[in-house]
Amino acid sequence: MNNSTNNSVRLTGNLAAAPEVRIFDAGKKLARLRMATSDSYTNAKGEQVTDTQWHNVIAWGKLAEQAADKLSKGSLLCLEGKLVNKSYTDKDGVKKYVTEVVANSFELLQKATA
Repeated sequence: MNNSTNNSVRLTGNLAAAPEVRIFDAGKKLARLRMATSDSYTNAKGEQVTDTQWHNVIAWGKLAEQAADKLSKGSLLCLEGKLVNKSYTDKDGVKKYVTEVVANSFELLQKATA
């Protein structure tokens, strides 16, 4: 079994905002994306319910450049990557946990409409 498939995720959804791009001293680029995915189902009362999940996505290097050039708020895309769990201590001394998707590819399915 290929180890790269042990931690993989594929998401299809819309961007909540334009990518936030940072350039580090060495010229390395990072793009942060906020992505929403939604699933719909019928509950026990027969009502249609939409469940939206929010995802923090990180793209590095060339992929970050492509995200900055091609993506905008509302863009519909399919991306693949891996899950990364991080923790940090906030200013009040409380330990916080964050899960991010580190993207390794994306496909723009539909541009956002103005």
